[in-house]
Amino acid sequence: MTLGCMQRQQIQELCTSYAPTFSATPGLTERAYHSIDTGNAHPIRVQPYRVSPQAKTAIEWEIQDMLQMGVIRPSESAWASPVVLVPKPDGEIRFCVDYRKLNAVTRPDNYPMPRTDELLEKLGRAQFISTLDLTKGYWQVPLDESAKERSAFITHLGLYEFNVLPFGLRNAPATFQRLVDGLLAGLGEYAVAYLDDVAIFSDSWADHLEHLQKVLEHIREAGLTVKAKKCQIGLNRVTYLGHQVGQGTISPLQAKVDAIQKWPVPKSKKQVQSFLGLAGYYRRFVLHYSQIAAPLTDLTKKKQPNAVQWTGKCQKAFNKLKATLMSDPVLRAPDFDKPFLVTTDASKRGVGAVLMQKGPDQEFHPVVFLSKKLSERESNWSVTEKECYAIVYALEKLRPYVWGRRFHLQTDHAALKWLHTVKETNKKLLRWSLALQDFDFDIQHISGASNKVADALSRESFPESTG
Repeated sequence: MTLGCMQRQQIQELCTSYAPTFSATPGLTERAYHSIDTGNAHPIRVQPYRVSPQAKTAIEWEIQDMLQMGVIRPSESAWASPVVLVPKPDGEIRFCVDYRKLNAVTRPDNYPMPRTDELLEKLGRAQFISTLDLTKGYWQVPLDESAKERSAFITHLGLYEFNVLPFGLRNAPATFQRLVDGLLAGLGEYAVAYLDDVAIFSDSWADHLEHLQKVLEHIREAGLTVKAKKCQIGLNRVTYLGHQVGQGTISPLQAKVDAIQKWPVPKSKKQVQSFLGLAGYYRRFVLHYSQIAAPLTDLTKKKQPNAVQWTGKCQKAFNKLKATLMSDPVLRAPDFDKPFLVTTDASKRGVGAVLMQKGPDQEFHPVVFLSKKLSERESNWSVTEKECYAIVYALEKLRPYVWGRRFHLQTDHAALKWLHTVKETNKKLLRWSLALQDFDFDIQHISGASNKVADALSRESFPESTG
């Protein structure tokens, strides 16, 4: 849906009123600062990396630019880390410092990062969404004095140190996430952030204008700035955290799905891990992901050689993951005012589940796919034990959706009956039985003829292990 003339004018007027906030120059907040706690570690000094003439020119330009902005200053520190240049997707170059040795002696900050699936689900149901990208986000956070000398980096031009938070430091994400969480305190019903990516979501246009104005006001009060060309304002569907979200659906970003489709056959263990890392980011879209990927994950075990032994089963799993992600998978965003349906299933190599909900068409649509590859010990359990474990595994993983509300569960009656009548002598099953007491659900009989998803879950065959 395209915005009308009046809506576009309202957005233009709102953004104009916050014109100083939309700037290519990073702001500087007083709401947070970053420190580097190295305990009793002695200063670490690393010589600069050898670089090409073109890279030297790029470094010189970056240093000059950062000096003019006040991002860095000349240093006399006993600490020194080398520089690396990293290309960004938009064609720009990110000036980075290899802080690995400094990070190794830095005490960790365990502030939690938000779960991307939870953020996406909040946005998924919205009718209007805006995303704001903070300008060179980290650079808007000052360093304390002791951290400045530890941030020192060395180049062919000499030694410099940061006045603000640079990329690559251990604990930088924790510091920045703490800042944006505080920035959006009280606005959580319509605004979320993952590091420097802020999203505002609303069900009506009037609400969206109000919500956007409040978030921009908080950003301005904090002394932060937003990069205008990377913002998405007042859209029905937006790109956020590698997904397309909005109007009740969540789907993979096509560019990343295309990258999976074009991935060549891996020849080394590292290449297999790289493929699984990319495909695994979208595992929630793939029914029984763990079981399908089992021949590939088997190749990454420590006992396996670095040069992988590619079999027919590996190729089958490789092709199936690609095909599944290329079939335009879409999940429905959850509606917590409507009941959920959970269907579970077990196979020889894994357990799986799907959380579903009725859409406006009164048909069930998937909200989340779950799967887990069973260990060798778990694979030796009886069929009934696996079916019981599938229930317990699914409900624990789906606790944020179904705990505290009544829902429907589709599974094998015999498995659940067996679990409820377990004797105290079987500690494992007793533990499982007690775990189910937290949930309020009614049982529905699985019938392949009446429920297509349940039928797929109960009949799907999965690849066996290659080792």
